[in-house]
Amino acid sequence: MKAELEVPPPPEGFEPVAKGPFLTWNGPIFQRPTAPPDIELATFILPRHTNGAHMLHGGMLSAFLDVAMGSAVRLCLPRRTATVHMSIDFMRAGRAGEWLFGRAKMTHATKDIAFAEASGWVGGREVGRATGVFKLRGPS
Repeated sequence: MKAELEVPPPPEGFEPVAKGPFLTWNGPIFQRPTAPPDIELATFILPRHTNGAHMLHGGMLSAFLDVAMGSAVRLCLPRRTATVHMSIDFMRAGRAGEWLFGRAKMTHATKDIAFAEASGWVGGREVGRATGVFKLRGPS
């Protein structure tokens, strides 16, 4: 396994987000304040985020976009969420040492289901696009 890189300071305007044990290991994740329904996240791609070809692992990109969409829903509706469906298109590669950025927004919500979409990019190249369906949990 390649040695881990040191995570540089986040890009201007981004601040660390604590999201539990999974993202503590797979992060760090940073968020830039935005207005609902949009949210912007970033993470620095580390060697542990890559596959055997040393490119951004599809599972890491999926998790990152899932977090972005869930965060966008929670930004709009202060309720806990659970992903019930996610579809993703992988478009290009990212590599360790690059920043992965994501933008997501909630597109629609009913009484107990919300819909969102997200895209991720590295160095100005779109690397993936996702849509998701989220079960809304807890009080409305």
